[in-house]
Amino acid sequence: MAASFVTLFQWRLNSMLLQENEILLGVKDQIESLISKLDAVGSFTGDADRILGRESCHQSWASELRGMLCEVEDFVDDFIIKVYGQTEKDREESIAEFGNELQNINSRVSEILNRRPRLEASLMLEEIQRFLRSNFVFDEDKETALASCMLNYINLPYDLKLSLLFCRAFPGYYRKTKGALVPVLVAAGLIQEKPGELMEDKAQENIERLLDLGMLEQDDVGYDCFRVPSPYYELSLSVMNAEDFFISTANSDSIILPTAHHVSIHDAENTITNMNSLLHSLFVSAKDGLSKASSDCLETVLYNAKLLRVLDLENTKLKTLPDEVGKLVNLRYLGVRHSQINELPESIRNLRNLQTLDISCSGNEFELSNGVLNLAQLRHLKMCRTVNNGEVRVPRGISRLRNLQTLEGIYAGGGIAKELGNMTQLRSLDVRSVSDDHADELYASVTKLTGLRNLSLTAEWNGIAYDSSSPLPYENSLFPCLESFSPPPLLETLELKGCLTEMPLWLGSMENLTRLVMASSHLSENPTTILQFLPNLKYLSMFHAYKGKRMEREFFRAGGFPKLEYLKIVSRNLVEWTEMEEGALPCLKQLYFWNCMRLMGLPEGLQHVATLQKLVLFNVHGDLTRRLNPNGGPQNYKIKHIPLVESYVHLCGWMVWKT
Repeated sequence: MAASFVTLFQWRLNSMLLQENEILLGVKDQIESLISKLDAVGSFTGDADRILGRESCHQSWASELRGMLCEVEDFVDDFIIKVYGQTEKDREESIAEFGNELQNINSRVSEILNRRPRLEASLMLEEIQRFLRSNFVFDEDKETALASCMLNYINLPYDLKLSLLFCRAFPGYYRKTKGALVPVLVAAGLIQEKPGELMEDKAQENIERLLDLGMLEQDDVGYDCFRVPSPYYELSLSVMNAEDFFISTANSDSIILPTAHHVSIHDAENTITNMNSLLHSLFVSAKDGLSKASSDCLETVLYNAKLLRVLDLENTKLKTLPDEVGKLVNLRYLGVRHSQINELPESIRNLRNLQTLDISCSGNEFELSNGVLNLAQLRHLKMCRTVNNGEVRVPRGISRLRNLQTLEGIYAGGGIAKELGNMTQLRSLDVRSVSDDHADELYASVTKLTGLRNLSLTAEWNGIAYDSSSPLPYENSLFPCLESFSPPPLLETLELKGCLTEMPLWLGSMENLTRLVMASSHLSENPTTILQFLPNLKYLSMFHAYKGKRMEREFFRAGGFPKLEYLKIVSRNLVEWTEMEEGALPCLKQLYFWNCMRLMGLPEGLQHVATLQKLVLFNVHGDLTRRLNPNGGPQNYKIKHIPLVESYVHLCGWMVWKT
């Protein structure tokens, strides 16, 4: 069957059968019959017809089917909300009524399918061009490029179409990582749920596919961030209404359509208004926080939006979360990043379907209450405070959350370290303020997490302060007993933030490691002696990892770092990188020197790294930028082959060189 809005509705029904099997046992046959009928829809060009606005019997038929299924989907959600909390007798009556309505729905679907018109073989390119001319003003070359993009978009499976639009729903000034978008796609119902498979893996595949197709691209701001590139960025705006999507910015005076199922409001200081009760997704962001009027209106919106599945309130600076959130029993995703919230309402325990809770960079005094232990479906818990190491204390019994895959920003003291050993389903773990009193238990527990893919460990803050010119306002203390640690075998990402007396030997045996961050290590020895033999390492960030003044030839040998693509070095001590062997760093694409304010020399041999696409020099010594300047700089020959060079020097600002 063609991937379309029909497919998503089938996924929704199948997911409901999996999650609510006990409740729906009496109507299972009617639901499976409806799923089977929808299999007969087959391939059609309804998405293209709706986007292009073509007047045809097929467009009318596809619109009728889509409209009916949207009504049915809302009816299903209403039913789930209604039976939640009912007595056994009332629930039996509701299920009986639901079964009768399902029979009517089956009949209506059969009748619509019987009127299905004959389909055209293909779309005409000139119709697409006519559509583009009516929506854009551009030259012939841009028209051709947009026409090609439109064809690519139309030929996408429907779940990928919506995945692209959800990427577009986030404001441009928030760069999103793949890891941040994955739970949103899952919560929005864009990923098919299958027994024994993780929906997050499929969501990751979808993002990778959009990247391969050029519909997403890596953002210059960060190695693991992405954005929707032009012309897909512009094109997406013209097709969002066809998918019941709405985006408003600070300069927009558009009215939210009553049919909009997904609403994204950027810079929403004073632009939140009453919305329809059919909302499935709501994204609100405000650089300077919400006004009181918008905050009050938000409570009304949440009170009415019973069908809401995704609620993302980023940087709104909310101080409290309305109690109405606890009534959104359909909610799968709740994000309040960069807020001033110090506690969640007690009603949060009612969110029986919540999959993701993101409270990253919340209030300075934030602690998690026992209510979170009621969230049996929780898959991703992302936390941190904005002070010290950002650790958040969680209640004892956190290991009861058997579906939890991601646990970020946790403090492992007070017996929590031992509990972690029982959470063998974890795939991503971020532990803050690691100290002597619980380190042994923590390392023993992490060793048991054989399915772990991502691990971040941060030693506790020792409170050492520096003067105002220092790039570091504080330092992490020494990692306790790290030499005895044995990492899980499938680990792909590792972050170690704390001082090391020497490089752990086990680092050299991590064959699956693709990303490594070392921060505040302050090693006297060369850290690359071990790291250069890692066969799959693609990303390496050394943030004050080495306290020496010079990097010599042995730091980057020929044949070492065979797959490294991204290298970032931050150091207040580094003065010079003298030379590198020809054949070193054979795959390097991006090289960053960040806050290396004493750095005065780049290595001889850098000119031989033919793969290098970008060099960034941020806060380096002014003499270095003069030596590298393309207008007569004596060492420009080392970097003139690099397509993009960006340099920032205090008081001089940014300089960008392109070849």
